[in-house]
Amino acid sequence: MKMISWNVNGLRACVQKGFLEFFKSADADIFCIQETKLQKGQIDLELEGYYDFWNYAEKKGYSGTALFTKTEPLSVSRGIGIDEHDKEGRVITAEYNDFYLVTVYTPNSQNELKRLDYRMKWEDDFLAYLKSLEDKKPVIFCGDLNVAHNEIDLKNPKTNRNNAGFTDEERAKFTKLLDSGFTDTFRYFYPDKQGVYSWWSYRFKAREKNAGWRIDYFCTSSALNEKLKDAKILTDVIGSDHCPVELDIDI
Repeated sequence: MKMISWNVNGLRACVQKGFLEFFKSADADIFCIQETKLQKGQIDLELEGYYDFWNYAEKKGYSGTALFTKTEPLSVSRGIGIDEHDKEGRVITAEYNDFYLVTVYTPNSQNELKRLDYRMKWEDDFLAYLKSLEDKKPVIFCGDLNVAHNEIDLKNPKTNRNNAGFTDEERAKFTKLLDSGFTDTFRYFYPDKQGVYSWWSYRFKAREKNAGWRIDYFCTSSALNEKLKDAKILTDVIGSDHCPVELDIDI
């Protein structure tokens, strides 16, 4: 099974930059997007052969997630069941026979870390949500997690230390998540691979210089490790300040 996740940084803009062409050529079984930045009725996508599910933020032009799947899920839910977190359209969960698939757009801690305290609460609540799903069947979750876990995961770790996305607190929460029984699938296959990123600032020609961050992930319950086939970061795909990430899994 082929799964793809992409923070499109505004789906309507991304459609103008080749989203549909990539979507069709990728031919994924499940395709998740984050930061759709739209409301119901603001886009009409022709995605033949796919069921589509959306979670919109209450705030217009902000956040939002979507999930496109060839196989109809057994059930689909939006949010994590906590009102404080569920107004921004950040989570969709699809249940299949053998696993749960969760797409997530993790809150950014923002400039001057003004949202870091909220982010810490989100991290705890989201992990508890994942573990509650895992009590029933294995979990695959993907999306923009807004954290570069280790120094190998961004070009300039020294100068970015304690900036949003590379604070000690955010990194520790991701470590805790992995220690709770989840696998960072890219590092599972490529533990020492350097210079491969999924996000680049639009400023300073960062993508041209490959001055990026790896903040987009597929993570899986460790029970699925033997079913993992490959994890990819599709750095050549343009259309957003993020590139898509891929998981190939025998499930």
